[in-house]
Amino acid sequence: MRSPLPLLPLLALAACTVGPDYHGPSPASAPPAPEKFARAGEEASTTAPAAASWWTQLGDPVLDDLERRALAGSPAIAIAQARLKQARAALRLDRANGLPNVNAEAIYAHANLPGIDLGSSNEGEQGGGGGDSQALNFYNLGFDASWEIDLFGGQRRTVEASRASLEAAQANVADAQVSLAAEVANAYVNMRDRQQRLDLAEQAAARQHEALDLTRQREARGTVSALEVERQRSLAEQGDAALPPLRAERDGWLNALAILTGQAPGALDSMLASPAAIPLPPATVPVGDPAALLQRRPDIRAAERQLAAATAKIGVAQAARFPRISFMGLIGIGGTKPEDVVDLDNLAAIAMPRLSWNILDFGRNSARIGQAEGARDEAEARYRQAVLGALRDAEDALARYGASRQSVASAARSSNAAERTLTLTRQRFEAGTASRIDLLEAERQSMSARQSLAQATATMTANYIAIQKALGLGWN
Repeated sequence: MRSPLPLLPLLALAACTVGPDYHGPSPASAPPAPEKFARAGEEASTTAPAAASWWTQLGDPVLDDLERRALAGSPAIAIAQARLKQARAALRLDRANGLPNVNAEAIYAHANLPGIDLGSSNEGEQGGGGGDSQALNFYNLGFDASWEIDLFGGQRRTVEASRASLEAAQANVADAQVSLAAEVANAYVNMRDRQQRLDLAEQAAARQHEALDLTRQREARGTVSALEVERQRSLAEQGDAALPPLRAERDGWLNALAILTGQAPGALDSMLASPAAIPLPPATVPVGDPAALLQRRPDIRAAERQLAAATAKIGVAQAARFPRISFMGLIGIGGTKPEDVVDLDNLAAIAMPRLSWNILDFGRNSARIGQAEGARDEAEARYRQAVLGALRDAEDALARYGASRQSVASAARSSNAAERTLTLTRQRFEAGTASRIDLLEAERQSMSARQSLAQATATMTANYIAIQKALGLGWN
């Protein structure tokens, strides 16, 4: 028996994996997260938020139903899931590429060979050329196998890169869920805002037309001038002009909700036809801390996994610089007659080890390594960009939310003042000290103040939604 000592160097080489090992982003690419959010106001709590279904805190069952429909039927989620499916298949393929490749084949060949005398092995098969040609049949069953030894870990690095890409695809599915949940909630809030403002604008326009009619009657009696009629007509035209844009915006948000839930525009019109109140955020908003945000956001996790994949691909490029050893084997059985394929005396076997080494490539492999290192540097910069962008998103959303709460409080005070003015004007009208036109004007101003309050409320809820998206919430 021959000694296996000559195989030991090959086994040692097979355990070698070239290229940098990935140990996470470098400190330079991941700026330290602050201990707390700089723009968090009194309404923000350091309690850790729940990752999924944050929209239920708005207390609107219709919104809950729309979110469920969107997450189940949105094309955006289907696209991300299809890419995840591709990444899973790519990982399975790369794993399989590291295993031997075995093929089975059966061959039948018929040939006319002119000028060759094959003797009695082909008796009765003379061609029509008067002995100048001979017919030959060949039957064969066989197997062939090939396998390349992963001496320097190029295949292992390929699998490592595919695994990281798969994990990035998983994070991208979660990121698509985060974006979709925020888009649905934002579209719903804007639709309810337009519905409410449109209803108030229609009532205000009706009051203004009534005031115009009364002013015309007073002009006919000679108690007001034509100038006052024109002023009232101008106000009525302004009220009418405000209606079409609000209707168009309402319809646009209805269309957006239909598309986000995977349906054609108009599919949700009957479901959402009745106006409803704009959902309000809770009194306190759990935001946790920046460090938890960086761990939670799916886009940051995707960027980190893409950095891991780019690092592994450097090893793939470096392994191509070294020798490659592969084995190929052939086993076949056959002959010139069908029964030869079961005769073991006709068995043939060939084994062929092969060594290849591209020792003179004029810098091609070095260039590929440079490309891989550049791709890694780009992935690292993208990771840093994702981290900084996430911190900015959260701080901006918190700042806007705090400011919008103050705007709502101011709009509420203005609306309450307009309502008190309306009450006093109605009392004066009933006492005969104020005209019907004065009452209509007070009603119009009250409705205008309520419109401003509705708009401010919608902005506040939209900023609350922006906080949830910035925190990376809404995925399972």
